[in-house]
Amino acid sequence: MRHVWVPTIVLVGLGLAFGAGFRYIIDPADEATIGNYLRSGLHGVGVTLAGWTVHLYFTSRRSGWVRRWPLTAELLISSAVMAIVVATAAVALEALLYSRRAVDAKWLLNNYPRIVGASFAMSIVIGAVYELVRLVGGRELLNVLLGRYRRPTREERVLLFLDLVGSTTLAEQMGELRVQDLLTRFFFDIDAAIVAHGGEVHAYVGDEVIVTWRAEARQRRYVDCFFAIQDRIAALAGRSESEFGVVPEFRAGIHAGPVVISECGESRRQVAYFGDTVNVAARLQAHCKDAGRLLLVSGELLRMLPAGPDLLVDALGPTQLRGRAAPVEIFAVARRTPAAA
Repeated sequence: MRHVWVPTIVLVGLGLAFGAGFRYIIDPADEATIGNYLRSGLHGVGVTLAGWTVHLYFTSRRSGWVRRWPLTAELLISSAVMAIVVATAAVALEALLYSRRAVDAKWLLNNYPRIVGASFAMSIVIGAVYELVRLVGGRELLNVLLGRYRRPTREERVLLFLDLVGSTTLAEQMGELRVQDLLTRFFFDIDAAIVAHGGEVHAYVGDEVIVTWRAEARQRRYVDCFFAIQDRIAALAGRSESEFGVVPEFRAGIHAGPVVISECGESRRQVAYFGDTVNVAARLQAHCKDAGRLLLVSGELLRMLPAGPDLLVDALGPTQLRGRAAPVEIFAVARRTPAAA
């Protein structure tokens, strides 16, 4: 819930500041009282939280009905709802906070449509920006705007490659369109766990997702992200079984090391990752099947993890991974169950 409460707290502060600032700009000096500033601040908070509530709804699973429609329709519907809710909240708070000001039928007839129209226009712009962020990724979009990767840049990164098990067989049994529905739902379900552990989705490639972090020593969030994904899918097992007849299974490989990052392409630009670290992480994930393990990590990654009694680490020794000349030190990592403790 941190990804909800933290923005909520920030928005409350911004709404308070905006309301008070709006009062300072438009009202005469003789109305500059603490009471008026407080009412304006509360007005701003109420309007901001009304908009935030609509946003949370349209980014939750409950709004799946609208996400089945084209993006234009989704944007128009969400913006219309946002405009009506925000305008209604603004008018209701006007009457509640400023009881001495009459909000009569004439005022509503003259001003409410204008408030709805202005709110709708702002919602369209904000919604379009939000969809762009969702499409590109917030951090990646910021890096592109700042020109961070216009030239190749070397960074220490942690890469997690996570792959759905048996997708080819599932496609034969369920059909490709049905499996794509399963994949879409799977990627949606695990996103919260990735974000909660500071991960950034670099790419979806077929039935695989690539997650990245800036490499930091003494951090467990890389493997904890995998365990959180396990917990999330387990919690939704009943729903998945009833809807698709199967519970998704997955394997992952994690590696840490230097990565060269650069923008590439012309007609469609993309931030791409290059280097041995990317190849090793991908090969670790592929080797999970041969090793019969769900999570494999490299020695480089393991040395970054703090010791923990709840981790079971099994050394598989130096291993020759396909497409790589030098062997890689590989470890299988799992959580210690109470019976194994």
